[in-house]
Amino acid sequence: QLQLVESGGGLVQPGGSLRLSCAASGSTLAFYAVGWFRQAPGKEREGVSCIESSGTVPYYDDSVKGRFTISRDHAKNTVYLQMNSLKPEDTAAYYCAAVYLYCPVNVASGSMGYWGKGTLVTVAS
Repeated sequence: QLQLVESGGGLVQPGGSLRLSCAASGSTLAFYAVGWFRQAPGKEREGVSCIESSGTVPYYDDSVKGRFTISRDHAKNTVYLQMNSLKPEDTAAYYCAAVYLYCPVNVASGSMGYWGKGTLVTVAS
């Protein structure tokens, strides 16, 4: 059974950077597409980015394009989300999730099979 654990969240000033990690255990993450999602207080969950098993990245939300980069390290069984130029509106709980091989056509739907418990990102001065 695939298990996912997020880390790397914290408090950062506007304009700063964080790198989130999604570490897998129980199975080989290389066989899975992995998405990052976020949910701010009082708001619905939204898809941030998704990377397929092959390394193809078919999706970034418009709000993060040019600022966030998703990547994966098969040897470390980990997927990363590098977040630069952070804004207060990026404040949210960030979750990684996995599904076999390919990102969903509609990433925002959250149709993923396995979910982590999340890590909190707060962007504030």
